[in-house]
Amino acid sequence: MATPECSRKIVLASRASELAQVQTVNVRDALAELHPDIRFETSFMATSGDKNQSQSLYLVGGKAFWTKELEAAMLEGSVDLLVHCFKDVPTVLPEGCEIAGVLEREDPLDCLIMKQGLPYKTLEDLPDGSVIGTSSVRRVAQLKRSFPKLVFKDCRGNLNTRLAKLDAPDSPFTAIVLAKAGMVRLGWGSRITCDLGPPTAFHAVAQGALAIEIRSNDEQARALCRSITHWQTEWSCLAERACLRVLEGGCSVPVGVYTALVEEPTEEGARKAKLQITGCVTSLEGDEHVEHSIEAHVHTAEEGEAIGVKLAQVLIETGARQILDDISTDREKRIQWAQENNERVGV
Repeated sequence: MATPECSRKIVLASRASELAQVQTVNVRDALAELHPDIRFETSFMATSGDKNQSQSLYLVGGKAFWTKELEAAMLEGSVDLLVHCFKDVPTVLPEGCEIAGVLEREDPLDCLIMKQGLPYKTLEDLPDGSVIGTSSVRRVAQLKRSFPKLVFKDCRGNLNTRLAKLDAPDSPFTAIVLAKAGMVRLGWGSRITCDLGPPTAFHAVAQGALAIEIRSNDEQARALCRSITHWQTEWSCLAERACLRVLEGGCSVPVGVYTALVEEPTEEGARKAKLQITGCVTSLEGDEHVEHSIEAHVHTAEEGEAIGVKLAQVLIETGARQILDDISTDREKRIQWAQENNERVGV
């Protein structure tokens, strides 16, 4: 692909965590390799999600918790591209912003990490009452289905912080659950005890993928992003996000997915793929669970998104709406209690 004309430097920005910085440098290097005549720089900042490390994600609002400060900097022109874990990006973006690039997905599964020195290899091995750390209401809801005798406790922080909490001598945690992709990108794959996948655990929407956000009117930035986009990952993630957009209403909800997209032969210059997508919604206690799968042939990203919308509609019609309404009521009650008692509430 020809290098887009660009006389200015391009500044890539992200959160300041070690993982976010590694991911941003990877994107910068991918762009620089294809466009050696352009100067790429990086910038890092703390977001609301980084500053508030005590309150449960379940109660603090939508995913803009991780992105709004970055988007403000981009819209005012101090940075040009935002690099995100795609799972942290709201399904509805602020006016003037868009996702222009998606890199090839790392393994999207969750993984179990046991405290150092313990002999256990799987969740099935753990004694009743073992404490599992996670900041995800989705993970808690799904794992309670299969492991009702385990205890789940909120565990916030970046990967370094959560691993330190796990391994501390006075740690309450027997194990923690994290996204496998982050561990792999940081070179910490040896700490992974085992993967957690379907049917026990369905991963978060767009987990394992990196997304690049731009100003909608920045054609040069869009061309750069398209040059490193992995369309198979993009189609899969957009289908998943379309499903979540219908279900979530902007809040943290226990929605899990698993997607397979297989490219099929077609005429030169055209694209065609078989999309298999499964979605599920699980109640907070794990006692109710709605799951459905759709398989379809798609020729565009928009067709994939339509399949994601259809999946959400089937889930709603088969019981997800009541589960989500109950979760919304629970969240409101917890927030009200916390406000009345001047306390922060965990999952």
